[in-house]
Amino acid sequence: MRNTNRYTIFGLIFGCLLVLTVCASIRVKDNSLTHTPLKTPSAIKVARDLRDKVRNSHPDARLGVILQLNQLSGEKLGALLSDFGARQNHHFQNLDTASVELSAKAVEALAARSEVSFMSLDEDVVKLGHIETTTGAAAARRVSGQSAFDGTGIGIAVIDSSVFNAHASFLGADGNKRVVVDRDFTTSGSSGFADDPYGHGTHVASLAAGSARVTNASTGSTYAGVAPNAKIINLRVLDTQGKGKTSWLLSALDWVMTNRATYNIRVVNLSLGAPAIESYKNDPLCKAVRRLVDAGVVVVAAAGNDGKDAAGQKVYGRIHAPGNEPSAITVGATNTYGTDARGDDAIATYSSRGPTRSFWTDASGVKHHDHLIKPDLVAPGNQLVAAESKHNTLTNTYPGLNAYSDGNDDHELMYLSGTSMAAPLAAGAAAVMLQANPNLTPNMVKALLMYSAQPLANFNAFEQGAGQLNVDGALRLARLVRTDLNWATTPLGTALLTGALPTAQTTIAGHTFPWARGVIFNHTYGTGTNLLTKYQKIYSMGVLVSDGVLVSDATKMTGVTLSDSILVSNGTSLGGGTFFLSSGVLVSDGVLVSDGVLVSDGVLVSDTFTEALSVLVNGDGTASMR
Repeated sequence: MRNTNRYTIFGLIFGCLLVLTVCASIRVKDNSLTHTPLKTPSAIKVARDLRDKVRNSHPDARLGVILQLNQLSGEKLGALLSDFGARQNHHFQNLDTASVELSAKAVEALAARSEVSFMSLDEDVVKLGHIETTTGAAAARRVSGQSAFDGTGIGIAVIDSSVFNAHASFLGADGNKRVVVDRDFTTSGSSGFADDPYGHGTHVASLAAGSARVTNASTGSTYAGVAPNAKIINLRVLDTQGKGKTSWLLSALDWVMTNRATYNIRVVNLSLGAPAIESYKNDPLCKAVRRLVDAGVVVVAAAGNDGKDAAGQKVYGRIHAPGNEPSAITVGATNTYGTDARGDDAIATYSSRGPTRSFWTDASGVKHHDHLIKPDLVAPGNQLVAAESKHNTLTNTYPGLNAYSDGNDDHELMYLSGTSMAAPLAAGAAAVMLQANPNLTPNMVKALLMYSAQPLANFNAFEQGAGQLNVDGALRLARLVRTDLNWATTPLGTALLTGALPTAQTTIAGHTFPWARGVIFNHTYGTGTNLLTKYQKIYSMGVLVSDGVLVSDATKMTGVTLSDSILVSNGTSLGGGTFFLSSGVLVSDGVLVSDGVLVSDGVLVSDTFTEALSVLVNGDGTASMR
């Protein structure tokens, strides 16, 4: 364990002085986030945004609510709702959750029932905003014996604004379309939804799994995703304006749970999100993600695009839901500055930083913040070129987003930026890894992605997690993991690999960089070769990769060194760099002082709907997403 006690004490003293210095200049953005005492014990089962909505609504006003249940059958649920004059919109049976409509005056009474575990608003969710080379995917396929790893046979569920499945990018190696399912979970009723009238989902899907079917006639460039032959499951939850509802997203996740085996859905991509107010322990989206991960499905979520405030100042604590869920692979965005080599890569200014500031409130009104280190890793997300759906809202509104057109709707390409674009690169990497080794659990996929990531110098773990996505390293490790292990019964410490641990570095476009050689846990990180040479129980199904990180807990991990501080990376490994913040601060409920910015509830997102991805019009008349 790192000996940083004297630095920790210094940091806390400095933090207190800094708080006194800057408090006078901090402006609280949303006074509604001030704590309001709870009136009844059952109110702790009601999300804060729903409580505020009830207080500000007429008693008879009808509210859309997400109801989390304690294993209630459909018949008994109907009887329960009838008692309170509530109408059921949908019962997500795999998730023990339902979307209902009821009066404001009935909310607290329904929460008091033992059949109900938690209630929250059916709130809005929105989209958040040279790839094959710079991610390491091309390098991985150039290695002897790895050229066939392109996602073949693996299903990636793209839950978004839909996918324009006629685009040439979605043709497979055999010439057939790879979009095998089209489902619309919105209530917009628009026809031809598979044409993706908004345009976001098509771009996302092609970054994860687009094939190099379109060649720019003037440059000769082709644009392939990370897993260019994976199957695409197109699940629409965002309307023509890029907005959706929690209930729509829950419907799609519930459908994946039911149909995952039919289409071999091993990966879900969520380039969308909502303000993370409630703790992941109560948030319905987070709990749905956990169900899928526990069932063996990798879920990748965008971190959000709230890394700076209106003044352009760096801020912390704005990870979106469900990116605040520990079991999800939460991805932030980097700026590659248009180069394949990664020596100049940096965290994109808009990429949301951790820690997660979602919280739960106890019966005494005390807040308990999650304070998880997020994102888990980062990936290129700035000005990426990928497939464009025909006549979409984004390019119609901002023509500067058009990147290429030869007059054929099925060939058009566009630019977009954001963590929405970074997330599908990690989703494609997961698909390639699972093709190479179908025995990998979601926890193992997550650990391998972090272990092989590239730490970016001068950025801390709240900005980059373990580092930048490295498909080449992750695939090499995935192929080495034994396929004969039983994740439930294999003893702790069993040999994990079939061969020797490879040299922990990758070369891309002539630039060689070291791997992180570590794994991010909830409030700290661990390093050591035993993370890969020995089987760790945290890689099993039904647990979290972040579970069992106490040094005294010898039943989950062995031979792993844990840190007691968060570092600003020097670019060498997850454990290399300078002191930034004590890990102990993350398990407290105080405010955080970091990098001169006070992170408190007052500078977080509001309880109301917030547009997470905006269009930036550049000085030259072009536009980009951030």
